[in-house]
Amino acid sequence: MEKLVLDTSVLIEYILLRSPYRLLVTKLFEKALAKKLELYVNTVTLSEILYVASRIYRAAGVEDPNRESLDFIEWIKSRARVVNIDENIALRAGELKKQLRIALPDCYVIATAEYVNATPLFKTLEEEMKPVISNLRRLGIKFLDEIKI
Repeated sequence: MEKLVLDTSVLIEYILLRSPYRLLVTKLFEKALAKKLELYVNTVTLSEILYVASRIYRAAGVEDPNRESLDFIEWIKSRARVVNIDENIALRAGELKKQLRIALPDCYVIATAEYVNATPLFKTLEEEMKPVISNLRRLGIKFLDEIKI
């Protein structure tokens, strides 16, 4: 069974109603509910989601953006397995940060994927990733436009 570790950028696509990837992310969650795909998020990603989703909901004029963000996290947790960051994942993320020089939360996604033997999934190739794309490919990273449902 295919297993994916989701980056914050992928999860945020679900709450952006006009996102070009929203339907694809919805299908990923549907496959996970049908037990045809295993989705994972780590605790660093959850903290990032709380922050980013709250800002989006606030900008959209939602009455209680923090509550809405917490509800979104619960919704994610009902569809994806949460991986707690342990010492091994933390140290591997630090090693990846030294090697790749990309955002630390992205390193946690990759380290988590290695830990659960899954594919790290990001929305798109970010500018800071371009110089190290060959290294990222060796680590198994994929982007939403490469996922077939």
